[in-house]
Amino acid sequence: MHTLIVISGPTGVGKTEICLKLAKHFSTSIINADSRQIYREIPIGTAAPTEKQLSAVKHYLVGERSLHDYYSAALFEQEVLNIIKKESDSGGQHFSLLSGGSMMYIDAVCNGIDDIPTVDNNTRQLLKEKLENEGLESLVEELRQKDYNHWLNVDRKNPRRVVHALEICYMTGKPYSSFLKNEKKKRPFNIIKIGINTSREELYSRINSRVITMLESGFEKEARSVYHLKGINSLNTVGYKELFDFFDGNTTKEEAVLKIQSNTRQYARKQLTWLKNDSSFTWFYPNNLEELIKYIEKTSSVLQQQI
Repeated sequence: MHTLIVISGPTGVGKTEICLKLAKHFSTSIINADSRQIYREIPIGTAAPTEKQLSAVKHYLVGERSLHDYYSAALFEQEVLNIIKKESDSGGQHFSLLSGGSMMYIDAVCNGIDDIPTVDNNTRQLLKEKLENEGLESLVEELRQKDYNHWLNVDRKNPRRVVHALEICYMTGKPYSSFLKNEKKKRPFNIIKIGINTSREELYSRINSRVITMLESGFEKEARSVYHLKGINSLNTVGYKELFDFFDGNTTKEEAVLKIQSNTRQYARKQLTWLKNDSSFTWFYPNNLEELIKYIEKTSSVLQQQI
């Protein structure tokens, strides 16, 4: 049976270099599981693989969408399942490699997500206008009235979550929560989950240095090129929000850089909290590649014997 190797960990820990080495060792490609690296307009601010890295190993779902395109975890799930099937059917590959830090996307591939209707363009535009005209608080209250159960659990400060729930309510006439079954789906491949982490001191140092490197590589210019799109959800992410605040004159560039570093460190902590709640992950240090390869080979062999 085909095996999916999942490599995750906090942002900045060094997943890209590890996955390049693993992909070469196991003669496979890399499937991106970073929800922002899929957009072609923002490679610097999302720390997407470089042209050299992309040419060294085949990558899927890197720079394949525009910021104007609608994308979701459900679409990601289907695309990745199709890629894995293609690689499995080819017969030449025994492994697929999924790498990134977007927890919802990884969970969608490994466990599946509920079958929620795809939102049509008219409904999406309607709710977008309501958010712009009425504000988030108004939509949160509307969600409370239409779907009290989901209102109790949703992140009410996250416009994407609130708007999507209302989109489903509008389209179907049913509460969004009625579609949430939380049933784990069986996959036609084995899954090995690897977490990459290091000491907090080293991780924070790597994050701080990476922010500076991104700025030296043209991050500010890239952010200015998409500034006119700052209201869309795809840019509601660390790095762009802080630079947009600087462009608006609400802070200095130096303050914006410090905030990017601080908010990136905070995001890394959130990623680790989510990942460590999943006991199926086995953890390795970034420089422990030899032991990591041995673990993958041994675990894959054991899983094959259990079939």
